[in-house]
Amino acid sequence: MERVGLFPSRWPWLSDYDAFRSVSMGVLVNNIRPGRGSVTALRCQATNMPKGVTYCSVSGCGRTQSLHKLPSDSSFRNEWLNFIFDEVPAHVGKTLRVCSFHFTAESFVNKTQFDTGFAERLRLKHNAVPSLLDPTGMVQQTYSQKCTSVKHVACQTDTRHLTTTQGTQLALKTLGPKFRSKGTQTPLSCKSEGVSTTTSGDTFTSLQDFSLELEREESVSSEAFDSQDTTYEPAESVTESSQRPSIEKDAKYIVFEKCLLQLFESCPGCTRHCDVRARRKGTLVAVDQLCPHCHYFRKWQSQPVVGSTPLGDLQLSAAVYFTGASFFKLQKVFNAMHVKMITHSTFRKHASLYLEPAIIYTWKKEQEEVFRQLSHGDKVIAGGGVRADSTGHSVKYGTYTLMDLESNLILDIQLVQSNEVAGSSRMEKEGLKRSLEHLEAHGVKLECVVTDRHPQIQTFLRELNITQFYDIWHLEKGLSKKLKKISKDKDCEVVKKWQQSIKNHVFWTAATSHTHEERAAKWKSLINHIQDIHVHDDPSYPQCEHDIRQSTDRRKWFRPGSKALYAVEKILTNERMMKDIEKLSPHFQTSSLKSFHSVTLRFAPKKVLYPYLGKLCRLYLAGLHFNENSNRPPAKTSTGKPMCGLLFPKAKKRRYSVRPLKSKATYCYVLNLMTFLFEKVIPDPLPYMEEIHRIKVSESAQYDRLSMEEADIRHVSRFSRVRRDLDPT
Repeated sequence: MERVGLFPSRWPWLSDYDAFRSVSMGVLVNNIRPGRGSVTALRCQATNMPKGVTYCSVSGCGRTQSLHKLPSDSSFRNEWLNFIFDEVPAHVGKTLRVCSFHFTAESFVNKTQFDTGFAERLRLKHNAVPSLLDPTGMVQQTYSQKCTSVKHVACQTDTRHLTTTQGTQLALKTLGPKFRSKGTQTPLSCKSEGVSTTTSGDTFTSLQDFSLELEREESVSSEAFDSQDTTYEPAESVTESSQRPSIEKDAKYIVFEKCLLQLFESCPGCTRHCDVRARRKGTLVAVDQLCPHCHYFRKWQSQPVVGSTPLGDLQLSAAVYFTGASFFKLQKVFNAMHVKMITHSTFRKHASLYLEPAIIYTWKKEQEEVFRQLSHGDKVIAGGGVRADSTGHSVKYGTYTLMDLESNLILDIQLVQSNEVAGSSRMEKEGLKRSLEHLEAHGVKLECVVTDRHPQIQTFLRELNITQFYDIWHLEKGLSKKLKKISKDKDCEVVKKWQQSIKNHVFWTAATSHTHEERAAKWKSLINHIQDIHVHDDPSYPQCEHDIRQSTDRRKWFRPGSKALYAVEKILTNERMMKDIEKLSPHFQTSSLKSFHSVTLRFAPKKVLYPYLGKLCRLYLAGLHFNENSNRPPAKTSTGKPMCGLLFPKAKKRRYSVRPLKSKATYCYVLNLMTFLFEKVIPDPLPYMEEIHRIKVSESAQYDRLSMEEADIRHVSRFSRVRRDLDPT
């Protein structure tokens, strides 16, 4: 029997600390030979340890934590035994164990989760085999990988280079400032933004030198955010981003502050308590960990930094803007959960510098591609319409949209401000004028335009010699209001019974007629039909197409010479109505355009006031979303049967409608915008700012902002004026 002491000649991989621990425990070893291990060496007994404790079976190790059983597979089991023994005995006990320090990092399935604290113990792969006789090799390898794999770009402080070493022979608990390794081969530089270690005490600096200067956003005013970031270096960002592929696509999680700081309480070198300092900027949290005992230091950031901006802040701003969400609603959600968030001034800074240039550039490129295809094809049947941001006479913005009715694609969006023209009633004509000029500049030719019955639009298109058709729904809507009004008269109650049939007749007349004469004849035949007369004098439509049946209830028909018949005939056959009937669109309607207007409500609600450029960008996002999803296929069941939905529109008053359902909408344009933003715009935003400068914003849309002091001096309430006028002095 001999007591194990310091045996550097036999076990060069055994550190001084492990040898000292073996001596202090009084581990007795019989007949130990140089090499791996012997049968007698596995019969070690610790005199100062409690009975029943299992040890690592590798000779010279003796660890009691993170132990693994031998595999049941005979081939891998033999490789484990050959690693443990020089000569495998005939009979092997069932208590053989090998600790994790004898396996490489690639042997585990949850190494990353274990290092970050999300796994309690390491799990081996099914084909893992121990290969490290030196148990410190894995320790050194683990710290080296941590040092080199975590690399954040463009930190807000100057980059410091700490020197760590490869081949350092240290055990887990021997990382101290006075320990010097003789196995140092090559210096390895590691940026201070990542997790870093060192083996030399004189290379540590104070925590303040490594601190990331981050201000709390709550105390930063809007003046602190300059419109141009002077610390931004596009060339450096491009170089660093190319070394880290698609880090902005990493998954994110909600982490509680206490759970996060628990990971930094203990020193990974000496396992004693560390000094931890955390700071925040927006969604980024930076933690500095310094051990006052062994001077181990680590700087950790929750996200990379681009220039001087945290990448998570940019992603949050981009996600809110590109999806058409409301910043203030999201802010309420975050405040309710106590989740830290960026301020609105930071959001507007990101929008003006990066997001809006990306949106405008993407929309212009997609628009040019659509124009290129249309310019080489047939003439386009376009549908146009205006959408005001509010009802009544207090309209500020008018959005005029031109759509290709054959392909259901938005061709152009024009945003007109009311004070650019002589009132809000003229915004529709101005928007159509700009859209037609834009299409003409790109070589797109129009066959006709389908619009509503606005008088200014009629005159304008007639002067340009452009064929115009009326949307049926707009005419039917105006006609229904007039019929509903006269049906309230006591002598015209029969009109109410025929109101829905008259509305249906409008659509049938437009859909089945081929000439203006036929369309007029079918429309006038309605006057005879409601009197139970189905033979007509006009040769274009001599009789009704339905089967003629004798009616027993004469009360449902209009009586000749009655007040109800006179009122209905006056509405249906007046001069303007007959002209409008002849111009009803026989092929396409603007219902798809109305669908697009409902989409714009999701991106730019009427109750929210946006600046001119912000309003325009949200309209472009609505156009990108609509063009991607307008022609999506119908939804089907598992058996391939088309799916339908039962709707109860308010206008039908408790009557239902059956409509086919479409497949779920996609949001590929959001992913494309995010990729384009981080790969192209953020590294060099200047080329994309040119698209914004090309947008003509009228001087009337830009106002000089007064200071609060000057505005307060000029403000005089109505009540103070009254008192001033009544004051005799």
